Amino acid sequence: MKVVVTGTRGIPNVMGGVETHCEELCPRLAALGADITVVRRASYVSDGLTEWKGVKLKDIPTPKKKAFEAIIHTFRAINFAAREHADIVHINAIGPAILAPYAKLRGLKVVFTHHGPDYDRDKWGRAAKMMLRFGERMGCRYADQVIVISDVIRNIVKDKYGRTRGVNLIYNGVPAPDFCDYPEYFAELGIEPGKYILGMCRFVPEKRLHDLVGACKGLGGYKLVLAGDTDFEDDYSRRLKTDAKASGAVLTGFIRGRKLHSLLSHAACYVLPSSHEGLPIALLEAMSYRRKVVVSDIPANLEVGLDESNYFHCADVQDLQAKLEAMLSSPGEAEYDMTKYDWDRIARQVYEVYEH
Repeated sequence: MKVVVTGTRGIPNVMGGVETHCEELCPRLAALGADITVVRRASYVSDGLTEWKGVKLKDIPTPKKKAFEAIIHTFRAINFAAREHADIVHINAIGPAILAPYAKLRGLKVVFTHHGPDYDRDKWGRAAKMMLRFGERMGCRYADQVIVISDVIRNIVKDKYGRTRGVNLIYNGVPAPDFCDYPEYFAELGIEPGKYILGMCRFVPEKRLHDLVGACKGLGGYKLVLAGDTDFEDDYSRRLKTDAKASGAVLTGFIRGRKLHSLLSHAACYVLPSSHEGLPIALLEAMSYRRKVVVSDIPANLEVGLDESNYFHCADVQDLQAKLEAMLSSPGEAEYDMTKYDWDRIARQVYEVYEH
């Protein structure tokens, strides 16, 4: 079967949750026998690749504008899929899903993965949130099959749109950990193994990294390391970087590979203070490395099923600081059951959706 994937900036090595999702999933789908093409936004990639790990790559020019780049890219990707006589177009995220009816008009079967209610993200204005809600509605009404990555999202689809048929709960996954040392990189950052708190995500308001910066100001003996950056520099990201540096935090920028794996291997604790998530891949990654974690008590994080001691009240900096102090008072690794987040299992589930 021929499948065209859209709704992602691109793979490989492009920052973002949907991007990480597609980077792990698509090669496994190709290995299972799918003829799969990921349509990339040309402004985010410069590697010149046309194929990667069995996945075909098609770069399409798209204006790098936060408000409408996803819609333009998806429109062009659907036209490409129709020209290529694809069997399925797989649309990721609710913004691009606004064009699910158009894909149907072009004669394509549509699989829509709902990664989370993006209209809850702080970065969007009122008009953008209205469009995202409309995209969610179009995806849920017109896609032949809907994939949801958490039970929270499945309930949204059921309660808001009354849809239960053709809705498939398939979790996000996490690859096997790559434990490693990188002493030269640690020396460059000025940190020691086991003596830093890791925040790993994009620098956008709904991730609430400013709460983590505030909570770490009163902690002694540990540095804060923020691994990530933003796609679009704005007042929030500039202010976050300024405040973080002023507090003594270490900013790594967007990193992958050995640098990231070494930070995950030796962090004393991973923190995700966000107010909005679908099912956070970064949290699952930290858990796969057996790191202690402290996360906000939003529904998507609660669904992971951690102990009560791992959760703090979202936006409560004092509670976050208290939970961090308690967590750091007993150093060591943690153990989690990661069975349902196995990417090979997830790929087989998605392939079965394609076959259906």
